[in-house]
Amino acid sequence: MDAHYGAAPVPASKLKMPLRLSEHLSSDGSVDTAAIDQLVDFVSRGQRLAEDKGATAIMAFATSAIREATNGEEVLSRVRAETGLEIEVLSGEDEARMTFLAVRRWFGWSSGRILGLDIGGGSLEIASGTDEEPDVAVSVPLGAGRLTRDFFAGDPPDADSVRHLRRHVRASIAEVVARVRRVGEPRIAVATSKTFRQLARIAGAAPSSEGSHVRRVLRVEDLREIAPRLAGMTAAERSRIPGVSEGRSEQLVAGAIVAEAAMDLLELEELVVCPWALREGIILHRMDGLPR
Repeated sequence: MDAHYGAAPVPASKLKMPLRLSEHLSSDGSVDTAAIDQLVDFVSRGQRLAEDKGATAIMAFATSAIREATNGEEVLSRVRAETGLEIEVLSGEDEARMTFLAVRRWFGWSSGRILGLDIGGGSLEIASGTDEEPDVAVSVPLGAGRLTRDFFAGDPPDADSVRHLRRHVRASIAEVVARVRRVGEPRIAVATSKTFRQLARIAGAAPSSEGSHVRRVLRVEDLREIAPRLAGMTAAERSRIPGVSEGRSEQLVAGAIVAEAAMDLLELEELVVCPWALREGIILHRMDGLPR
């Protein structure tokens, strides 16, 4: 990232690897050895790329999968021992706050109160506010990867598993709805994360090739039709839908169930998709704290 204060955090180079750590937790809640090996390798490759590009500083962060793993400290210690890099573990509330900052900067002050939703691999983040710091920020353990691992055994999942997951998701979100709505009605409701982007694409939103400034919307009425249709498909069939990546196709059913439940319980008719999310929020927060 060639970043400076006042500039948009646009990546100068990217390196991605679909680890999906939340899907690699053992029965005792620990990250398995194969996933740790992959993580160490990825961090090493990221360091080399950063050095080759002339980066003067590296920031490394972990979210819910490491935060909640029973061997999370062991994972971080191994990464530190083999790469020398310290990884900061974000709390769920910090994830929500940083993502909200990115959303606020993207939509600006004229948007008024914003309600933001983000579905990750391990958790659902919800934040609402009129400033850059949200009035409320909550994290619920309803990530698409986590739920797929815990609730679905078949491909496609059987109807009982889908119903069981839907009940669990709605009960979990219902516990935080009053807290979120108490701070006020949003002027705009926003979705971040690849799960929401792919669901919006299925519902007819413009493809990514048309650029980040195209307005993309996901409506709850579309989700009510999409969710059961996705549940009836295999992961391979979902991956052939335009806009759905092969790496995300397995967990998209759980993601759709979470998205539909959140919109319904929070009484949101539509979500506007924001291209910025946690990564951009972390960078913006860092830049705000540097001397100018």
